[in-house]
Amino acid sequence: MDPLAAGLAVLVISLLAIYGPLLGLPAGLIALATALLLVCLTLDASRFGGRGGHLLAEALPGGERRLRRIAIHEAGHCLVATAEQLPVRQVLVGSLACLRAGQQGCGSTGFDAPGSARLPLPELRRWSRVLQAGMVAEQLVYDGEARGGSDDRALLGCLWGLSGLDVETAQREQRLARREVEKLLRQQRQPLQEQAEALLRAAPRLGRRQP
Repeated sequence: MDPLAAGLAVLVISLLAIYGPLLGLPAGLIALATALLLVCLTLDASRFGGRGGHLLAEALPGGERRLRRIAIHEAGHCLVATAEQLPVRQVLVGSLACLRAGQQGCGSTGFDAPGSARLPLPELRRWSRVLQAGMVAEQLVYDGEARGGSDDRALLGCLWGLSGLDVETAQREQRLARREVEKLLRQQRQPLQEQAEALLRAAPRLGRRQP
């Protein structure tokens, strides 16, 4: 269940219980509102995997800003993967797209798995560029820290951990790869924006007809 949605529901129920009688609200109305909130939470958990709060946030007028940031992140992966000749199998933008694909999260770019768990150094460098591209794209466009990328960092750490190389080498190579990606995306700023807009237009949202 989405912790944000659950927390808001608990807050609303608590406020109703405390201030409802003071405002003259009938006890039956308070009980009904509480029951409806619990039903909504149950429906969210059973039908939307506990991601109802995210789906609603993306469907509201301000949701496009949220989706655009996700699209920028995924477009960064796509552009660098193309430069690295790494085929992109699937790109998902938004909670609804991920939910339909049976995935958690709000965005995803899928690649074929590496051919081996222990990769040679040239392949590790290649994956370091591709996996860091989403975070770098966000930072370039939004002038700050990336919000997404926790899964990218975890996978990258796993690949380097299995390599057998020392931590100092892994960190140095990842920093170098990040600088290379930043240089590339600065040069490809316009294609990055264009690809992000295309992904945004294709992203499904509740109550929105697909183009």
